[in-house]
Order: sequence, then C-alpha cells, then structure tokens
Amino acid sequence: MQEFGVKSSVSGLDQAGLKSLETVYWNLTPAELVEHALQNKEGVLADNGSLVCRTGKFTGRSPKDKFCVKDSKTENTVWWGDINQHIAPEKFDQLHAKMIKHLEGKKVYVRDAFAGAHPDYRLDLRVINTQAIGNLFCSNMFLRPAAEELKSFKPNFTIICAPEFLANPAEDGTRQDNFAIINFSKNMILIGGSGYTGEMKKGIFTVMNYILPQEKHTLSMHCSANVGAKGDVAIFFGLSGTGKTTLSADPNRGLIGDDEHGWAADGIFNFEGGCYAKAIDLSREKEPQIWDAIKFGSLVENTNFIPGTRTIDFANKDITENTRVSYPIHYINNAVEPSRASTPKHIFFLTADAFGVLPPISKLSPGQAMFHFISGYTAKVAGTEMGIVEPQTTFSACFGSAFLPLHPTRYAELLGEKMKRYNATVWLINTGWTGGPYGVGSRMKLSYTRAMITAALNGELDQVKFNPIPVFGVSVPEQVPGVPSEILVPRNTWADKAAYDHKINELAAAFVKNFDKYSSFANEEIMAGAPKVAVNA
Repeated sequence: MQEFGVKSSVSGLDQAGLKSLETVYWNLTPAELVEHALQNKEGVLADNGSLVCRTGKFTGRSPKDKFCVKDSKTENTVWWGDINQHIAPEKFDQLHAKMIKHLEGKKVYVRDAFAGAHPDYRLDLRVINTQAIGNLFCSNMFLRPAAEELKSFKPNFTIICAPEFLANPAEDGTRQDNFAIINFSKNMILIGGSGYTGEMKKGIFTVMNYILPQEKHTLSMHCSANVGAKGDVAIFFGLSGTGKTTLSADPNRGLIGDDEHGWAADGIFNFEGGCYAKAIDLSREKEPQIWDAIKFGSLVENTNFIPGTRTIDFANKDITENTRVSYPIHYINNAVEPSRASTPKHIFFLTADAFGVLPPISKLSPGQAMFHFISGYTAKVAGTEMGIVEPQTTFSACFGSAFLPLHPTRYAELLGEKMKRYNATVWLINTGWTGGPYGVGSRMKLSYTRAMITAALNGELDQVKFNPIPVFGVSVPEQVPGVPSEILVPRNTWADKAAYDHKINELAAAFVKNFDKYSSFANEEIMAGAPKVAVNA
C-alpha cells in the first residue's frame, strides 16, 4: 500500500516530547485512515461503507479517572471536587515521560485541527494517536484546516492518546491503569488505558469550558443548535438520552452542531466539525438524517452485525447501550458551514422525566430558567446502568457538569446575562414519560415533541394562553397545533391523581435538595424559580 502523508522526521512534535518514532503519519485523509485501520485490524467495513470498531474495555467515558493538574494556574480557578479531581504536576510529568518512552520506535498518527468555528475563539489543536481509528475520529469530530492553513499551523494544545499504554496507579497517582489528564499550564492532555474515542472530544470540550468564560467572556455550552430559513437560531441543552442530537437534526432547519457551542457577542459557533450520535435503536424512519450520514468515512463504535451479514444491528446491546457513530458535519445534508449563526431566539432545556410529572412543553421565567439550568435535570431508567431498577433523578449542572472546570454559577451567570440582553425565550421540554412514571406510562411520542418545538419556533404559541401548573409553577400552553391538548397538562394524563400529586412533590423535593449546594451563590431571582413543595404532600 502506498503511504501518503508520511514524514520521516518528528519535526513539530518536539514540544510534545516526541523524538524517536518509527513513522509519523501526518494529516491522512479519511480514506487513508480507513486503509490503515483495516491493515492494523482495528476495524471492519460494514455494508453501508462505514468502519465498525470496538473500543475495548471502555465503551464510555470514565469520569472517575479524569484528572486536572493542580498548580499555580489552576489552584484557585478550577472547581475542585468529585468532578475535577486533582493530580500533582510531578505525577503528570512522570506519566508524560513514561508515555514518551512507550512511543519510542512506534508509528503514530498526527492530526492538526481546530476547535471552534469562530476564528477569534479558536483552539489550534494537535492530536497524536497510536491508532488509526482514533485519528479518524478526530478527523470527523474536530474542524479541518484548509491546506494553506496547515502550512503555518502551530498548535496551542496537544493530545497524546495511547489506549494500549497503562499507568501504574501506585507510582503514577491515578485511580487505576486508565487515565485522562489535562494540564492547563503545559497545554496538554494525556490519555491512556482507554480506547473510547469520546475521551479526546470531551477533553477538548473541558479545555474550551476553562478558557472561554475566563479569557473571552464567552459562554461555552453543552448544547445542540440549528437555524431556520429566516435566520432564527435555537439551542438545545440536555443530558445523554434526552434527544439533543435527534431534535437538532431537523430537515427543515440548518444544523449548526449537535453537542458543543460557544455564545459570543456576535452569535454562536460550533466547537466541532462533526457529530457523535448515539446509535442504539437507530432507524431510517425515526432519524433519517443520522441514518444517511452513516457511510464511508463514518466510524461506528461497539455495534454488532446481523449474523451472517455486514449489516449493522443497531438494536443489539450485547456490547453496550452506548453505541456511537462519528461523522463529519457535512454528512448532514443541511449542515451550516462554517458552523456559525446569530444570537439564539429560543432556548430549549430537554429532560427525559421518567417520573412522568413534568409537562411536555412549558415556558420558563428568567428565574426559573436559571434554576433549571443550574439543576440540569433528567432521570435514568432501569437498564441504563448496573443497579438501577427504578427511575433515578440525575442532576448535572448546566447540563454537563462532568466537563465544567469552573464553578457552575460562572456559566449560569453568563447565560442569564445573555438571555436578558437578547430577550431569548426559554422552554422546558419533557421528552420522557406521560400518563404515569416509567413502567406505567408511555414515552412521549417524538412526533409530538417535534410538533411542540416547531410551534414554539414558528411563533404559533405567541398568542396562545398559558397557565402555571402547581409545584413547579412553569407555564403550560392550552393548545399546540398537531398535539392532543389532553397531554399538555401531565396531571390530566394520570389515572391516579393522588399518585401524581405525591410524585411531583417528590421530584420537587429532590430539586430543592440538589440545589442546596448552589443556594449560597444564587440571587433572589434564581431562588424564586425553585419549585414549591407542598408541606403535606
């Protein structure tokens, strides 16, 4: 096989400490990376042309093994705790030296890329992978510089990712042999022991979440975004499983991005150049745009084939429920490139309420919006994690606490400032259950959710009467085109009204308890947005 993009020297890698490598493959095309992956036996081709691979022991992020170097730069800026665990600078240096030694005499794949579609807020990124599939993922997910830009490319952040390299916890200060460590002083991320490609993506997201609010007064957001024909922009916040990717992939609107964005003074911009969609139970009927994006150049992770074929069985969960596919954003036929747009007019908070008590659509006051943003609620249901046998409340600050190096109130304050300045409308959307909790009620139909969001975007709810519901106090429309009115007020969908009253107060109490750790930072307006728990519920 002819090898393209090979540099015999390691010039340009010296700042990462790499000097003695067998071969360096620089900025290979997706086709070349697929060839290398097949040659390395890292994956196989499916009949739709995509490359199917397995990420090994880890099929998802390992948040307990993510660390940040604690030094003079980060000691008083990072929000230390369970989310941001610290590691000493000398332990980072020790691991870095071990990784450099490990890579001696080996081949690596190097990719120069951007994070941030707005040139004023861009991160120039260099990724060094020992696997072709990791580099293909980065080609799909990060922004791809033009040939002219590569000639003078100088990275200001570097990732070294070697899934086969294992740490020694007793020596290296890690919890176990896998790790992901960010060093903000040396502008470097080290990843080892895990082949899950999402660790690279979320590592850079964490970096952007540290830099933009502090240095650029720009809000970094875990959200998807799209834009209408008239330039009206909508953003969708939500945790995994709430529909963030699905609902932003609207054939009638341009896709700006499906996961990570910044909100600057002149509008919003995507951090990424691709999408990383959940693939479990994927079908052309439910998600045609994502389905059609799975073709040559796409990387499908941890799926199985239908026996005797090379057809992907998207319903199969034998490896994991967290099956994923990455593809460049231009694989979506209505993607906006460059991935930038004006100021959002509508903000949607998505929650999959497994308790079935939140309305399918409601309008939030500014105080309620801030409260729900800091809360970041959804519910996990049975089967999603080991040990979960009934719905469990899950709160993730700003709908992405795992990636927030700063205190959540820093992001909430920025969002509140922008909401008021640009008069954005905030909606709470329940994509979860109706008519009862998980196991009793039914999941909200995707067609209804799309109809409600479309009505909000098109201004069809501007003249509709809204009424507050008890306890949470959010405002519910009396009617939405294309949606049965009886499902708009959740209490009406429950056969046992007393059970509903008990359950909504139970959820409200969980909200209040979760918010205790933020209350000392919250102003009166935010606290007024909290639900009011009935005393004798």
